[in-house]
Amino acid sequence: MQPLNLPAIEAKIIKDEGRQKIFDPIRKKYIVLTPEEWVRQHFIQFISSSLSYPKSLIKVESGLQVNALNKRSDILVFDRNGKPWMLIECKAPHLKLNQNAFNQAAVYNMTVGAKYLAVTNGMMHFCMLAGNGDQKPVFLADFPQFQN
Repeated sequence: MQPLNLPAIEAKIIKDEGRQKIFDPIRKKYIVLTPEEWVRQHFIQFISSSLSYPKSLIKVESGLQVNALNKRSDILVFDRNGKPWMLIECKAPHLKLNQNAFNQAAVYNMTVGAKYLAVTNGMMHFCMLAGNGDQKPVFLADFPQFQN
């Protein structure tokens, strides 16, 4: 897998039924290693180690409904009261982060209602304070520190 613009991780990778799998410490199981999963695992490590987001408050591939369709958010971080705090959309490194990626995160957040939205492809990372109603999202220079 290609190096990312994130701290390196010590990934547990196995080969199972001819496919590479990576251990996900949040779901506590091995997941098929796709380019998007590579980004997701690096980003989970980044937010938990570098930004001190508690692993116990991180949910991966959380189910949600968008216009009667079943969808899954990549990473959802909850606050200490159990409310969605940050929704993170991960893309494969070769994909450009275009307006569609930001729209996808915003549409998912209409259901989730997180305070922050983030989009990453492992090479570039964007975080914003989610807008609501008449307010537009505000891009942030850095990711926020987790509030205890």
